[in-house]
Amino acid sequence: MKFIVDNWMLILIALSSGGMLAWPMVRGANAGSLSAQGAVQLINRERAVVVDVREPEEFAAGHVTGAKNVPLSQLEQKLPGAVKNKSLPLLLVCASGSRAQRAVAMAKKLGYEQAQAVAGGLKSWKEANLPLEKA
Repeated sequence: MKFIVDNWMLILIALSSGGMLAWPMVRGANAGSLSAQGAVQLINRERAVVVDVREPEEFAAGHVTGAKNVPLSQLEQKLPGAVKNKSLPLLLVCASGSRAQRAVAMAKKLGYEQAQAVAGGLKSWKEANLPLEKA
């Protein structure tokens, strides 16, 4: 008991640092997110479909090769027509990853159980020196 009383501050620091390390797992950080390299593997191995949820002007400036453009505001209406096979992996991309995370929830609601966001969006795609095409 004397050890705990004498070292209460060290014990508090150890517990709080452990809590900070565990917080992302508890919160489910990056649930449904995928690295750019992981996305390429899914595209090559499982014929994943890439859907860019940015606006058409952003899409025209540069996008993942072979991606389909379905703006986030129209996702619920247009995704079923753009991607008919709901069993294929669906990769959602935006500029930074935040819109794609919202799109994952919408896609899963529509029945696309393998929907995932590319973590970091097009920014991480460019940083990994992966190919882009322009419209």
